[in-house]
Amino acid sequence: MPPILFSIENGIATITLNRPDKLNSFNREMALLMQEKLDECAATPEVRCIFITGSGKGFSAGQDLAEVVDPEGPGMQKILSEHYNPIITRIRSIPKPIIAAVNGVAAGAGANMALACDIVVASQSASFLQAFSKIGLIPDSGGTYILPRLIGFQRASALMMLGDKIPATEALQMGMLYKVFADDLFMEESKKIALTLSQLPTKALAYIKQVLNLSAANDLDAQLSLEDIYQQKAAATKDFKEGVAAFLEKRLPIFRGE
Repeated sequence: MPPILFSIENGIATITLNRPDKLNSFNREMALLMQEKLDECAATPEVRCIFITGSGKGFSAGQDLAEVVDPEGPGMQKILSEHYNPIITRIRSIPKPIIAAVNGVAAGAGANMALACDIVVASQSASFLQAFSKIGLIPDSGGTYILPRLIGFQRASALMMLGDKIPATEALQMGMLYKVFADDLFMEESKKIALTLSQLPTKALAYIKQVLNLSAANDLDAQLSLEDIYQQKAAATKDFKEGVAAFLEKRLPIFRGE
């Protein structure tokens, strides 16, 4: 079986991490294929939402450590610069909403990849683990940037240093996630969110993503100016015109992502 399963249906591209015997831990083949599929999603107009999940019992256990210690392997520098950093950059820059549907354990780079997505949902039995300190490493894959912004410096520092395993319900309380669903309803409810996103004005969602990306580095005046710029872009879209027309005509809008 390929390490990534991929399908497009109803405007939703589903990327399934598919090394279930290794808890979907990443090796070079899987990481490069993940980048390829994200690029395909970005370039395919029919794709209006990206849905990332895992096969089997886990979302992703992060890096396959057998590859790290392999003398013929890519080595740590390439693993970061050619595997994870390009994936995180793509997740944050692709102008389409991306959902991480965390179906089980998300550890190390797997956890930080999920947290980099626009919306993170989890099954009740899922868990999150900053596993790096347990093997003498620091968090990577954007974790030191994203996690403190989600849950605050103190909690992020503790989770990264102690390597505590955090159940999904506790992660939700911390502000790490959007929603947690019962295991038997998880995939159905997660897909409902993806379907909703796929039917919303895609360009407006992309602009929301872009202004949020820039907000961490801006002061209020700079962010207000940025909102002005992107609001003008949004107001020039066909979907804005359709949204206003539907409101005035008291009907549901039909957005086409244009």
